Amino acid sequence: MKVKVGKLNMFNGKILLITGGTGSFGNAVLRRFLNMDVKEIRIFSRDEKKQDDMRKLFNHPKLKFYLGDVRDIQSVINACRGVDFIFHAAALKQVPSCEFYPLEAVKTNVLGTENVLEAAIQCGVSRVICLSTDKAAYPINSMGISKAMMEKVMVAKSRNLDSSKIVICATRYGNVMASRGSVIPLFINQIKNNQPITITDPNMTRFMMTLDDAVDLVIYAFNHGNNGDIFVQKAPSSTVKDIAQGIKALLNEPYYDTKIIGTRHGEKLYEVLLTREERACAIDHGDYFQVPADYRDLNYDKYFAEGNTEITEFVDYNSHNTNRLDLEGTKQMLLRLASIRKIVDSSNCDILFEGE
Repeated sequence: MKVKVGKLNMFNGKILLITGGTGSFGNAVLRRFLNMDVKEIRIFSRDEKKQDDMRKLFNHPKLKFYLGDVRDIQSVINACRGVDFIFHAAALKQVPSCEFYPLEAVKTNVLGTENVLEAAIQCGVSRVICLSTDKAAYPINSMGISKAMMEKVMVAKSRNLDSSKIVICATRYGNVMASRGSVIPLFINQIKNNQPITITDPNMTRFMMTLDDAVDLVIYAFNHGNNGDIFVQKAPSSTVKDIAQGIKALLNEPYYDTKIIGTRHGEKLYEVLLTREERACAIDHGDYFQVPADYRDLNYDKYFAEGNTEITEFVDYNSHNTNRLDLEGTKQMLLRLASIRKIVDSSNCDILFEGE
C-alpha cells in the first residue's frame, strides 16, 4: 500500500536544491520530481563526472548543476541564491572510510552541514531537510558520531528562527535497499563473479527501506516538520541471513556457497532509529515518528530539577523489535526493487542498481 506522505503542490513553481545530489537519493528525487511542476532542480556536488553522467541520463531543461563542496561555504551560497527548498544529502557515509579518517567525516558531515544551514538562512531559503542515519542513534563509529553531531547542529541552527520564514528539520533512516555500498548489490555481484556470499553475522538485522520510501519520508517531513524535528519512518526488518537466502532464491541459486566472516569493526548487530529517550517524547503518526527538538535553554537548573519519569517506560525502536519479516516476506520486499525484478524477469545478473 502506498503511504500517504502529504501534498506535493507546495513544490509547484519552486526551486529545489539537492546537496550531494548525484548520489542514490538525488537520482530517486529526480525520478519523482522532474515531471512535476517544480520550476528548477539544482544538483550540488563536487564530482563533475557524476554530474555529467546525470546530465546525459536525464537530459531535462529543469535540471541545473552546481559544482562545489559543502566544506566551502561560498560555493554553497552561490548555489543557494534564489532557492526555495533544500534536501541536504551530502555526506561521507562509508563506515570504514570515516573510521580511518574521522576528521574528514567532521569536515563534511558536521561543518558542511553548518555551512549549508548558514547559507540557507542568509539566502532566504524557506525549508531545509537534513538527511541523517540510524547510526546517529547510540553511535559507535565515526560516521555515526559525525551524523549525530550533524543532527545537533541542525537543532542548534533552528533555535530562535522564525518558522514563518524558514523551517529546518531532519529525517533519519536505515540502510536503503540496493543503494550504492549496501549489502544487496554486494551479494548479487558476488554471485555474478562466482564468489562466495560473505555474511558478517547471520542474526544481524537491518531495516528494509527503498529509495522511494526515503523520498516519501522527506516529503512527509516537508509537509509536517517544525524547526528542529527529526522524522523516522516505521519499517520492517530482516536478518542478513534471510536477505542472502532471499537473493539466492530469486536468482535461482538456492544452494550457492555462503561464508561467515564475522562482524566488522564499527558494525552494529542491529539498527536503532529511535533511542529510548527519543521514543519517550516522540509523536506517533502511524507510519512515522516525529521527534520534537529539546529547546531547553542554558539554565542548567532545569536539567537537574525537571526530569522525565516516562523515559524508563520506553525501549528504543530498532531492527530487532520492529516488524520482522520471514524469508518469504523478505523476498517480497526485495521484489519491490526494479533491479531485482529485472534480474528475475531476464534470468541474468546484468543489473542496474537503484540510483545508478
